[in-house]
Amino acid sequence: MKYNRYINDSALVSEIGLGAWQLGNNSGWQSMSEHNAVELVKKALELGINFFDTAPNYGHGTGEDRLGKALKGVDRNTIVINTKFGHSDSGKTNYNSSYIRESLEGSLKRLGVDYVDSIIMHNPPLEYLDGNKNDHYEIFERLIEEGKIKAYGASLDTYEDMKLLMGTTNAKVIEAFFNILHQDASRAFDLAMEKDVAIIAKIPLDSGWLSGKYNAESIFDDIRKRWSRQDIQIRAHLLNKVKAILDAQGDLAHKAISFCLYYDAVATVIPGNVNIAQLVHNVKSINHPISKEIVKKLENFYTNEVKPLHLPW
Repeated sequence: MKYNRYINDSALVSEIGLGAWQLGNNSGWQSMSEHNAVELVKKALELGINFFDTAPNYGHGTGEDRLGKALKGVDRNTIVINTKFGHSDSGKTNYNSSYIRESLEGSLKRLGVDYVDSIIMHNPPLEYLDGNKNDHYEIFERLIEEGKIKAYGASLDTYEDMKLLMGTTNAKVIEAFFNILHQDASRAFDLAMEKDVAIIAKIPLDSGWLSGKYNAESIFDDIRKRWSRQDIQIRAHLLNKVKAILDAQGDLAHKAISFCLYYDAVATVIPGNVNIAQLVHNVKSINHPISKEIVKKLENFYTNEVKPLHLPW
């Protein structure tokens, strides 16, 4: 496992982290028992993972609670925890600045820690990103002074949003929607490096498409049922083109994760893992780097063929 710089005063982070949404008792989604959740975290630690991304609304708080139980006894100085603000443990959204402290205190209690390394606004509406128009960032700064967080930022999807946040705040962390089929965020990578902002690459497998397990005939009955038949057929068509560019050079998921890791601005990538087998498989991506030539081909493919489609998430 390679370890990269994240933020000041935190440990270096594993290039592959653990997104902890699946640890909670999630109704209407793939739920996990507490025992399996704890075992998944322990296996992640065994594999060298030390970055954990969580949020209050993951399993209505059970995700943070279980992560805290799994990390109990682990040297706090060796692990890095990122949590979020905006989606509460009750399942409701609340981006009011007056709620920041209450939300954070709840996370700290569930996680069983005195501080988190970073807290980010969870997919906030555009109006909350401008630091010149919101008092959220003053509160985050006070929390840094109090030692309850080391850095703050936001979970964002586009270059424009990332640019606005970095241009008007002292945010040092951005969780960016970035994968082979969604590359807009990469336009902000140079600015992120200039401003010393760590990038967490989220959804690297495009909700499973870049694992290769879906095709034009796939049917979804979970959160992914948001895709129309046309959306599914378009994605399947694009997937075939990605495979052609990769020329069957190894496992598709490995290459998709390695594509994200190719960029120096990316501190860590958080692929979804619903069980230990998937976790082990995804971590093997570190042994399958992607070449500069293939990356350039994938960038050109995105610019010329994917971007004009305005592909829905």
